[in-house]
Amino acid sequence: MAHGEHKYAVSVQWTGNRGSGTAGYREYGRDHIIASGNKPDIPGSSDPAFLGDAKRWNPEELLVASASACHKLWYLHLCSDAGVVVLSYRDNAEGTMLDSPEQGRFSQIVLRPQVVIHAGGDLELAKHLHHVAHEKCYIANSVNFPIVCEPEISTDGA
Repeated sequence: MAHGEHKYAVSVQWTGNRGSGTAGYREYGRDHIIASGNKPDIPGSSDPAFLGDAKRWNPEELLVASASACHKLWYLHLCSDAGVVVLSYRDNAEGTMLDSPEQGRFSQIVLRPQVVIHAGGDLELAKHLHHVAHEKCYIANSVNFPIVCEPEISTDGA
């Protein structure tokens, strides 16, 4: 694994000018395109509660997805190193954001990974590796709110 400083460049281009810019709060769209290199663009907006497009990804969903994906990547790495054969992994993660006139913030993210390992695999080790993945997760180590992990682990024979 490469150690040291890593930089991540993205471009966010606002596409919501409806002809009068930000002349009024309800006059402009929240749509934008998130791009990075030759990767597929991500259509973004704000949460519908903030006049956004529900068909597009909002920053809050992307934060929850980032926490979930980072945890998953560490978990799979640790399982591979430990000889735990993961056959499937699906996380139904959920973030809670508190919104107030003064300041909005996330209060927590709950990860709910459903993991299937190869029959005969060590279920206790597979569960323990979620704790280790959480300790190593770059996103979890970067936020100022708790990320809780509630894994369900089974074997392909169960």
